[in-house]
Amino acid sequence: MFTPDRRDFLKTTLLGAGALAASALPSFSLEKSPAYRGPNVILIRFGGGARRRESIDPEHTFAPFVCKEFAQRGTLFSKMEIAQIKDLNTSHGEGTLNLVTGKYDKYKDIENGFLRGRFEAKVPTVFEYLRKTFDVPEHQTLMINSEDRADEEFYTFSNHVHFGVDCRANMLSLYRFKSWLFHQQIAEGKLSGKEMAERRKTLAKWEKHDPRLKDAWQQSAQLDEFWERWRAYYGDSGFVNPRGDRLLTELTIRALKELRPRLTMVNYTDCDYVHWGNQSFYTNGVRIMDEGIRQIVGAVEADEFYRGNTIFAIVPDCGRDDNPFVSVPFQHHFNSRSAHEIFALFVGPGIPRGVVDKKVDQCCVAATIGRAMGFKTEFAEGQVLAEAFA
Repeated sequence: MFTPDRRDFLKTTLLGAGALAASALPSFSLEKSPAYRGPNVILIRFGGGARRRESIDPEHTFAPFVCKEFAQRGTLFSKMEIAQIKDLNTSHGEGTLNLVTGKYDKYKDIENGFLRGRFEAKVPTVFEYLRKTFDVPEHQTLMINSEDRADEEFYTFSNHVHFGVDCRANMLSLYRFKSWLFHQQIAEGKLSGKEMAERRKTLAKWEKHDPRLKDAWQQSAQLDEFWERWRAYYGDSGFVNPRGDRLLTELTIRALKELRPRLTMVNYTDCDYVHWGNQSFYTNGVRIMDEGIRQIVGAVEADEFYRGNTIFAIVPDCGRDDNPFVSVPFQHHFNSRSAHEIFALFVGPGIPRGVVDKKVDQCCVAATIGRAMGFKTEFAEGQVLAEAFA
């Protein structure tokens, strides 16, 4: 918004409309959003898709740190659910948007692509609420995404007219790094003619799949420097850096140190490799997430900027089916009861210790984060989980 100089405004008005009493002039002011001084929040998507049994059941868990140690330090909502709504999918993209918007919706791909999940939220995300309310730069609101979930690169902002791209979060992912890297390599002019053509062809393909990616590589100076350091450490090959959910853990820890995000979402997804048909892919995915969370918590506790001023929210995107009659165990597409059964764990300053065993709803997470950070989620349908606050 532009605030005119009062003298210029008066001069223009007098020239255009004759004499006008100064007292009749309207008052103009531009109030800058206040600095954010609340707690940092790290929202961890415990997925893709995890049942309570293998997560928070002490007798069957594959996540000993989260279940037996970290849960003792905060409030565990052991009976959180995804609402049973007709045609509402219990899947990763939908679950992620449930968490960040606080509203259930029926999504479809922007181009009706087959098995595509390029969804656009119609209401603001928690990142947009935060940046609309407080003076928080784009690089301090981050989604950290799996290299196998390119469709979820869409989820950094909604299409809401009063929020949207102006209040967007930023994305850290191997997909974004490769896009940045290819532009850098083209600009450096060191590629052969064939390599140059291949890079341009790949970028054109990616940008066709994801129109939002076209300008995404032209990020802030802070993000540009982040990727420069990543490239200096791991190189260009992609064979040195971690992969899968271990990559997300590494990106998160580096981001905490180098970018100082105030609101971060980590979209773990290794559990979903169970679709290849091996049950151990699922349970091993839970183990990898558990170890990643332990490392992130350790990084927070070792950092004065975050220590004692950071809230963790750990919530699955969806549950898992329990159907012994299908060839691939632990699906989540049959809309079974266990696919709707998840949990939520909140740990941090001001959050009491204990277990809440009443049924609560996944779409309440956004409002609860808003309460913790001091912004209103006015377009969300979920309510604040009051038990998470002392």
